[in-house]
Amino acid sequence: MQILVLGSGGREHALVWKLAQSSLATKIYVAPGNGGTALEAVENVPLAVDDLKGLVAFAREKNIDLVVPGPELPLTLGVTDAMRAAGIACFGPDQYCARLEGSKAFAKQVMQRAHVPTAKCLIVKTLAEAHAAIDKLGAPLVVKADGLAAGKGVVVCQSLEEAHAQAEAMLGQHVFGHAGDVLVLEECLQGEEVSLLCFCDGKKAYALPSAQDHKAAFDNDQGPNTGGMGAYSPAPVLSCADGEHVAEETVQPVLDVLASDGHPFVGILYAGLMMTASGPKVLEYNVRFGDPECQPLLMRLDSDLVQAMLDCVQGTMSKERLVFSSQTALGIVLAAQGYPQSYERNLPIHGLDQVQKMAGVKVFHSGTRSDNGEIVSNGGRILCVTALGDDLQQAQSRAYAAIQVLEVPKSFYRRDIGNKGLKRLGA
Repeated sequence: MQILVLGSGGREHALVWKLAQSSLATKIYVAPGNGGTALEAVENVPLAVDDLKGLVAFAREKNIDLVVPGPELPLTLGVTDAMRAAGIACFGPDQYCARLEGSKAFAKQVMQRAHVPTAKCLIVKTLAEAHAAIDKLGAPLVVKADGLAAGKGVVVCQSLEEAHAQAEAMLGQHVFGHAGDVLVLEECLQGEEVSLLCFCDGKKAYALPSAQDHKAAFDNDQGPNTGGMGAYSPAPVLSCADGEHVAEETVQPVLDVLASDGHPFVGILYAGLMMTASGPKVLEYNVRFGDPECQPLLMRLDSDLVQAMLDCVQGTMSKERLVFSSQTALGIVLAAQGYPQSYERNLPIHGLDQVQKMAGVKVFHSGTRSDNGEIVSNGGRILCVTALGDDLQQAQSRAYAAIQVLEVPKSFYRRDIGNKGLKRLGA
């Protein structure tokens, strides 16, 4: 099979690495890819993920059998619809379903129709409405830009003053552009966050093991929100058995609603959950693998990823297609100083060869490129150092031992990835 992966981050490196292990894969392309994907048995293609016409033309030219979008942007732009119109299979939801991530307001409306447990909210379109809604909801509360904002359009506000200021920034100053034309104002849920991803074949959701992301830039969940500074799987806060039950409450009802709308959901549906005292509640949905959750999850996947994706596209998925190692995997993101705001690029990276020789360790490239054969940084999140271990403590120890071998100037990483899980386990 000829496969085309879309994207350029750590998630896409992990995807091509795992897809290449399938006996079904004969050739894999990635558009545009990065310095790490170029080191795998794949070919980088200089096409942007939002160039739908170019991607379809390339897929036709190369007789692509399966397209695998990594990030949300091509999905929200309708890449699945475009590929299907060209007779090419695509592992991802259509544009209608992708609004679950592209529009937080749409997602909340679907949740209400599906009777999914979630936070109370008000949806506003003007500053006057926002200020009135904030006073009505009270603090603390969460201010969310409706559209895509690279994982940074969600702000937890501890005071009314902060909430009013965020509403002014998003609706008045347009700090997130058109993504902030509509705001979702939510009650602030208390508890521990966890990620639950499901393979979906249009009819049924098949839960993957849980994972826990770390969004804040610095230790102890301090600093600004980022695209994710590390993740591990499984997360003790949500066991595998409980995860399947939670998927029945939080993902399956959404699939049923979308199917009734004439848009069966195919691909990955990711529920970001808050484990509250009254049970799990949905914070948000993503319509693709999370980054960096994808890296530890695929490190643990023992079955054929290509076959699982094909089964979903063909509507014939089964639980037996997903076999995961009993081991734990943990990934740490190494980022450029200043991320998620301004940061330098073209930072030299040393030590990759030594790390790749370490047992149970894989370095996934997030923001890198090859410069005359040398790997340099090309983004805010540079690498995701991921390790397997017999338990969380061993996976954490291996990952931190590995990342300390790397030498990247003007970079940083969190030193507490996995600590919440260890605390819960009493380790």
